[in-house]
Amino acid sequence: MSNNSAQNDTRWANEVFPTDLVVLDLLRRTPSLTTADLAEAMEVTATAVRQRLNRLMGQGYVERIASKAGRGRPTHKYRLTTKGERKTGANYADLALALWDEIRSIEDPDVKLGLISRIAKRLVEMYASQIHGEDAHERIHDLMALFIGRQIPLEYEEDNEGKPVLNVLACPYPDLAEQDRAVCALEKAMFAELLGQDMTLSHCRLDGESCCTYEFTPINSDTESV
Repeated sequence: MSNNSAQNDTRWANEVFPTDLVVLDLLRRTPSLTTADLAEAMEVTATAVRQRLNRLMGQGYVERIASKAGRGRPTHKYRLTTKGERKTGANYADLALALWDEIRSIEDPDVKLGLISRIAKRLVEMYASQIHGEDAHERIHDLMALFIGRQIPLEYEEDNEGKPVLNVLACPYPDLAEQDRAVCALEKAMFAELLGQDMTLSHCRLDGESCCTYEFTPINSDTESV
């Protein structure tokens, strides 16, 4: 399987179809529902509901539970998993902006930089378990898969001078980055720690570039294509 195919598989494995979002929203509003409940609420067939539930269960957003009332066969109901609850309630934009405003208000540059560094380290701790590669090439692939799964496409290539670069094709923190370039420093520190590479931000979307580009020390003397 090609690298692009593997990346696409990773992306679609984490993608939630628009029709499936309706199921997640209904389960967010009601703790648990049967297939019949969902079919009635969505005005679709039970077969269509089961297809959507199977996708969501495969992605880890929904789980099936048995509910037994009296004699007879138990009724199967569906509810959100912890991952599903995070997915449906993952609009933390306002909170993130408020917290970042507090960070920006810190006047002492050393204190501010220290706090940003600690945030970067905390993100590294959150993501480190998903970076398994033994060498830099493998870690780059892991990082790309991690962010593609979060709908943030990354691209690894060599520039015109043959230097290895990492292109971030969409900003993970657009609202924050528009307010303060310190977010870029945080991202750079996080990437460098996860990859074990020294990196510099050579191109930035905030300067009108098509993407953010990070240059880093060649992985080896005869850098291979990733």
